Amino acid sequence: MKKQITLEYIEKLLSESGSEITDEIIFGDVVFDKNDISSDKYPKAVEFLGKETYEAARKFAEIAISLGYVPDSDLIDFIYPDKRKKTCGVLKVNELIPQVYKRQEIKYQNKIQEVVLGATKADGGTRKNKIVLGGEKNVSYFPGDVSFNGNYVSLDVFDMPISLARAVRERYEDVLEDPAEWAKKAVKEYNADMVTLHLISTDPSIKDTSAREASKTVENVLQAVDVPIIIGGSGNPEKDPEVLEKAAEAAEGERVLLASANLNMDFQRIGKAAVKYGHAVLSWTQMDINSQKELNRKLIRLCNLNPDSLVMDPTTAALGYGLDYAYSNMERIRLSGLSGDLELAFPLSSGTTNAWGAREAWMKESPNPQDSDWGMREYRGPLWEAVTGLTLAQAGNDLFMMMHPTAVALLKSITKALGGK
Repeated sequence: MKKQITLEYIEKLLSESGSEITDEIIFGDVVFDKNDISSDKYPKAVEFLGKETYEAARKFAEIAISLGYVPDSDLIDFIYPDKRKKTCGVLKVNELIPQVYKRQEIKYQNKIQEVVLGATKADGGTRKNKIVLGGEKNVSYFPGDVSFNGNYVSLDVFDMPISLARAVRERYEDVLEDPAEWAKKAVKEYNADMVTLHLISTDPSIKDTSAREASKTVENVLQAVDVPIIIGGSGNPEKDPEVLEKAAEAAEGERVLLASANLNMDFQRIGKAAVKYGHAVLSWTQMDINSQKELNRKLIRLCNLNPDSLVMDPTTAALGYGLDYAYSNMERIRLSGLSGDLELAFPLSSGTTNAWGAREAWMKESPNPQDSDWGMREYRGPLWEAVTGLTLAQAGNDLFMMMHPTAVALLKSITKALGGK
């Protein structure tokens, strides 16, 4: 049923309601005689209906755009007379509005301390080259920061055969019994910038190898390769100070990195050995920025360690196993150092090898039947290690201790590209 409403009726309603139409005429089908539509006779009614019709047309046009219709410029002007070109959905345009991007220059007040590892013949050592860590004046890979010395990778070497993920073990099966040959393979075949010698056999619960015997292994590795080296203990807080002290003596003149000193051991013994024999110290803490500041301060003040001989390891957690915490901690440390905190203005090192502790890196498949296929672990493991390292590189990390050659190659390729090297 159609309701007949005339302009005369609408005009009367508008006049009686102070030019405000009521909802009482908004129902049913409205029919007008075209001969009756006159702005002269019924100006308020025509103005009202014209406005309502215009707004209805705009709404329908917006709905059409949201459904994917692409209008021409004239229709856009009709829909958006204020020229703001709002859209309700996807609107394709022939030309983007030109925008000028201006990079915000943030000038930090401090520079990250440079730490040199390795000593060449000119320095009294036998290394072919030296490595310089740190030096940054800005955040990671900031364009134009020529002070950045680049990222470096050290491959892990152990003084005895250990349990390794299959993907890693198959790369070193022929050298597991000989740490010197292991180090040589890491450098010559896998392009390691450094090697990290882990003297784990010194742990009393493993072989309890003496510190003096372990120092001979250090000498053998130094003779086998000509790159800078890192010397680590077994992680035993009682035994490590003695082991690293003897290792420092055996490596005198080569400027190695002693890894590591922490607050739960006699760190003064390690720090003083580094000062006496001309080495650097890895200051290791467990994801606590305040502990990192405390240990750095004590190594410098109590051990007289020069700031150019300190590298920080605030602990690395693997992808999926706390990597977000490791990233946040490293980022806070780096930003604090750049912003003027001299107790945190040192290069950062990551035990990226910890990525292999994640079951997704080495297990053949998920132990949960409902999980999707994990894919080939031969690829998955190296990717797990590389992504862990790459993530921390963006937080400001300078040095990576790693295991798998493919992960090393991938990380070095990406970080060199990011750093413009």
